[in-house]
Amino acid sequence: MTTTPDPAFDALLPAEMAHKAETVGVVKAALPLRRLIPLGVLAGAFIALGAHFFIVVTAGTGLAPGVSRLLGGLVFSLGLILVVVSGAELFTGNTLIVIACANRRVRLRAVLRNWGVVYVVNFVGAAATSCLVVWSGRFEAGDGSMGKRALDVALAKSGLPFFDAFVSGLLANALVCLAVWMSMSARSLTDRVFAIVPPVTAFVAAGFEHSIANMYFFPAALLHRAWAGDSFWKNTETTSAAYDDITWGGFALHNLVPVTLGNLVGGAVLVGLVYWFVYLRDASPGPGR
Repeated sequence: MTTTPDPAFDALLPAEMAHKAETVGVVKAALPLRRLIPLGVLAGAFIALGAHFFIVVTAGTGLAPGVSRLLGGLVFSLGLILVVVSGAELFTGNTLIVIACANRRVRLRAVLRNWGVVYVVNFVGAAATSCLVVWSGRFEAGDGSMGKRALDVALAKSGLPFFDAFVSGLLANALVCLAVWMSMSARSLTDRVFAIVPPVTAFVAAGFEHSIANMYFFPAALLHRAWAGDSFWKNTETTSAAYDDITWGGFALHNLVPVTLGNLVGGAVLVGLVYWFVYLRDASPGPGR
């Protein structure tokens, strides 16, 4: 009589996680466009939904700033949970493909292809979601506190110096990629969710910058500012001119560029290459090699 071994329920150890991350990177780098594009659009939309959840929860709360940021970070975690659990292609998380590239299982050309395509379609998903939110009229509903919060978030981000935005992006994606990294140790859906929430909450509460989230925050603010009615400005006791510093050009050049560069370094270097160096550089071949 033969017995079937019991399934393993213990979380994967870091060395096993590194081999898993390498294998996942190989699969991601080889995805055909017919799968990569829709999955990238979904990821942008998922992060946008988390970003909007952040705006809803932090609008007009009257709470201490730290408490408000903590709550905002908790609900923003929805975005990465949807990406990881539902299956989608997120630029910031995909910086970990560098692990497979460093171990010579993926060509640099394939990594750059994945990053380029996913980055563009992430923007499509996030910006399209911002349009839907603005068209829904939620930013003008009630006392307009949600719309004002959206404008205030974008205004604060637009004022960041280039280097500050870069470093903030670096720290943000280091935490995001640590969330993705820890989720690879999971043996269950519950494990994945609990691994994701603390790092994501930390980066949002700290005010660090995430390029894909900003692809929602800025378009939402710019579209709302352009289409808001007189009643909104009256209810919020402010004017459109107060937000003149929020522009498409400023968003692209002064926020998106440095934040994206910071996200790349934070995810690919501070997380991906560090764990490759520690666990894979001199390790024996992993499964499937």
